[in-house]
Amino acid sequence: MTTDRRVTFYHAPNTRSSGVLVLLEALQADYDLHLLRFATGEQRGSDYLDVNPMGKVPAVRHGDAVITEQAAVYMYLAELYPEKHLVPPPGDPRRGPYLRWMVYYGSCVEPAVVDKSLGRDSAERSRSPYGDYESVLWTIDRHWAQNEGPWWLGESFTAADALWGNAMRFLTQFKLIPETPAITAYVTRFCELDSVSRAQALDAEFAKRLSG
Repeated sequence: MTTDRRVTFYHAPNTRSSGVLVLLEALQADYDLHLLRFATGEQRGSDYLDVNPMGKVPAVRHGDAVITEQAAVYMYLAELYPEKHLVPPPGDPRRGPYLRWMVYYGSCVEPAVVDKSLGRDSAERSRSPYGDYESVLWTIDRHWAQNEGPWWLGESFTAADALWGNAMRFLTQFKLIPETPAITAYVTRFCELDSVSRAQALDAEFAKRLSG
């Protein structure tokens, strides 16, 4: 296993991978950037399909390891920099909730909001991977009703916030989930972070570079 922590980050501006950019900024990580032009379908070209056969971002390469899928990318990067304390270590009581919420977003929230946005009913509950849209929202609302801190896992910002903060920002912006007081306050806190401001400035620069 390589001891060099520098990674190659495959990214397209203003997409799901924008949250990974927030995490990289929060970690002050070393990375090489590989921008993909979605407008020309570069993500479906053979070179990138060798990285991620799904043709999606984010993806990172670290030495000989290639990591795809949102939750895996966030968790891998956070664990490369344990001194930043953005991932609860084994034995931390937040470790289980951290793993749960990292996986819950991709396995439940995204399919639920995609079905909702397309006007599709979910499969019957016994066959649906997420139950139904209302149950997904209720689970998030219940989490915030019980959460005792400003961040997803309580008092301190973690990699889960890089994922969920960015996701909630986009989902509320496009009216895919309701702007409840708890979610609105959370998104506001997220957007006030220096790492988010830096990532948004970089994303704007990247988008301009690709359009030139």
